[in-house]
Amino acid sequence: MIALLTSILAITVRAGTSLVYAAIGETYTERSGILNLGVEGMMLMGAATAFAVTYWTGNPWLGVAVAIAVGAVMAAMHAFLTVTMRANQVVSGLSLTLFGTGLASFLGQRLGPGGGALVGLAGAKFDPIVIPVLSRIPVLEALFRQDILTYAVYLLVPLAWFFLYKTRFGLNLRATGENPQTADAMGISVARTRYVYTILGGALAGLGGAHLSLAYTPGWAENITGGRGWIVVALVIFAMWNPARTVLGALLFGGINAVQFRLQAAGAHIPAAYLNMLPYVATIAVLVAITWWEALSKRVGAPAALGKAYMREDK
Repeated sequence: MIALLTSILAITVRAGTSLVYAAIGETYTERSGILNLGVEGMMLMGAATAFAVTYWTGNPWLGVAVAIAVGAVMAAMHAFLTVTMRANQVVSGLSLTLFGTGLASFLGQRLGPGGGALVGLAGAKFDPIVIPVLSRIPVLEALFRQDILTYAVYLLVPLAWFFLYKTRFGLNLRATGENPQTADAMGISVARTRYVYTILGGALAGLGGAHLSLAYTPGWAENITGGRGWIVVALVIFAMWNPARTVLGALLFGGINAVQFRLQAAGAHIPAAYLNMLPYVATIAVLVAITWWEALSKRVGAPAALGKAYMREDK
C-alpha cells in the first residue's frame, strides 16, 4: 500500500509541475488586468522548441531557455495587441492558441533529422535527482525523487505568493488589475505593468511546456499538452487568483491523472477514453463547485479590470 501511495504521489507532483508554472504565470497576467487565452499555444510552442533545441544541442538547459524566450515573445505579441492596440483580449488570446498550435505542429514535423518529424526521437532530458535522507521518508520520498524543474516549483510557489502580497511591486500589480485609473493617478505605469506581467506569464507558460517534453514525458508528440493550457485558465479561477492555491488545483489534476494511469496499468475494464477524461471532468466539476460557492459568499475575487482595455486620459 505504501509503495502504491508513493507511486501515485510521485506521478501527481510530476504531472502537476507544468500546470503550476503556467498557472502562476497566468495568475500574474490576469492580476494586471490582461486575460490571456493563448496559454495552450504557448505551452505547445515551449514544448516543441525545447525538445528540438535539446535534441540538436544535447543541452536541456538551452532548450529551457529557448522555450522561455518563445513563450515571452508570443506573450509580447498578445500584450502589443491588447495593451497598445487595445484589441479584444479574448479574440487575441484565442488567435494566439490557434497560431501556437499550428506552428508547433509544423515545427514538430520538420525539425527532425533531414527535415523529418521529431516524433519518436530521443534526446537529452532532465532525470530525477534523489535528495539524500529526505528520499528515505515513507510516502513523502516521492517529493524528493523528482527532476530539477519540479524542485524549482517548490521554491517558485512561496516566492510568487510573497511577491504578490508582501511587496510594493505586488501591490502595484494588484492595483493595476483592480483599478487602472487609480493606479495611474498614483504614478504607476499601467501599460508597462501589463506588458511586464503578460510577458512573464508567457515565459512561465513556455517553461511549463518545456517540462512536458524534457521531463514529464521526454520527447515530442502532436498535442503533447493535451489541453493543459485550458486547464490552466480554469485553475487560475479555481485558485481565486492566488499563486499558492494553484498548487491545490494542479495536484488535483495530477492526482486524478496518476489514478487513471494506475487503473489502466491494472487492466481496469473501463474504456481508456473514459479514463483519459477523468482529470478534465474532475477539474471542471471542482471549478464549478468552487466558483458557485465563492459567488454565493460574494468572495469571487476576480480583478475588477480583468479583460478591460485601459486608455489614459491626458489632461
